[in-house]
Amino acid sequence: MRVSKKLLLGSVVAAAALVLSACAPQAGAGSGGADAGGDDGGSVAELTAGVITSETGPLAGYGKQYLDAFKAGLDYATDGTGEIDGTKITIEYRDDAGDPDTAVTAAKQLIGEGVNILLGSASSGVALAMAEQAAQNKVLFISGPAAADAITGVNEYTFRSGRQSAQDVATAGTFLDDINGKSIAVFAQNNAFGQGNVAAVEAILGAQGATVTPVLVAEDVTEFTPFAQQVLGAEPDLVFVAWAGATSGAMWQAMSQQGVLETVPVVTGLGDAATFGAYGEASEQINFLNHYFPGGPDNEVNTAMIEAIESAGGTVDLFSPDGFNAAIMLVQAVKEGAGDVDAMIAALEGFEFEGPKGTTTVRADDHALLQEMYQAKLIVDGDGFVAELVDTAAPADVAP
Repeated sequence: MRVSKKLLLGSVVAAAALVLSACAPQAGAGSGGADAGGDDGGSVAELTAGVITSETGPLAGYGKQYLDAFKAGLDYATDGTGEIDGTKITIEYRDDAGDPDTAVTAAKQLIGEGVNILLGSASSGVALAMAEQAAQNKVLFISGPAAADAITGVNEYTFRSGRQSAQDVATAGTFLDDINGKSIAVFAQNNAFGQGNVAAVEAILGAQGATVTPVLVAEDVTEFTPFAQQVLGAEPDLVFVAWAGATSGAMWQAMSQQGVLETVPVVTGLGDAATFGAYGEASEQINFLNHYFPGGPDNEVNTAMIEAIESAGGTVDLFSPDGFNAAIMLVQAVKEGAGDVDAMIAALEGFEFEGPKGTTTVRADDHALLQEMYQAKLIVDGDGFVAELVDTAAPADVAP
């Protein structure tokens, strides 16, 4: 595997890992050992994989989205049998509670029992710790919703089943017909989170010819009118908002009242459905970039995923595709690699498949997952809001 990203960019953008979904207020081991494939490379009777993700803790909601979809995806990819080419796939589930140390302990336990395929991780910190374990122990790791760009290309054993922050930022650029020569204001808090977002926009959209103007606000500020006026004074072609925390409502109110939303396109990330009502009067004026919502893609796999999750009593949401993709990738690895780690890596590098977001490709040189992204808007639906598709960004246009 050739790692193509620059380490500096990876570390900078990793600081913005939650950039676009945080802008609203707030058993037995089986035969999965390293030599499970056998000398002839044929199938094995049973193979165990470990899924380690947040079932409790601050990211439990994301973990549930992933797990519900993973189970639906495994059923889909194995035609309801739980088997592929004569190999029964057994899953051991572990809760990391969003804590890297807990995840590493669970990983070591599973590896010690002979498991050499690990999946999961809603937290970027957990995913990076798991990637380190994968390299040290030479096991396959398929990361989930964790968005930090540093995960991509970190080592030959690590893949991802979701999107990354660079794809979010690149999607923001699709709101402009031509980025070269345009001016982009980044409106964010003056902390590591906000500074990381400025760096990400400069690295990704600045590299395409945009001029990036930061408008950074101290965390303890509660009156945002002067800063909204500062944004207008910069006369940008696009405003990129990266905000987190309890002041989000007041910030959006000031942006609306000062006419920013009427004067210039304002783009931010659309998170999970729980955040849809958090933007107040600004909701219908904001342009949203989005990883996934149920009405975004239009294909048979998305329909099958929605039907399966809902029939099981779950709800389809932002990170459902990450779990469904992970199951498809797991089945591909088992089918072609039969438990041999090197063979499973080879089976996934360059793997193109139809997922909930359409044609999805594992980029061979760094294991980035190329996928379409969405422009969306919020519209009133009774007492709340629902997302509606505006446009789709092709995988190549938002490739990290």
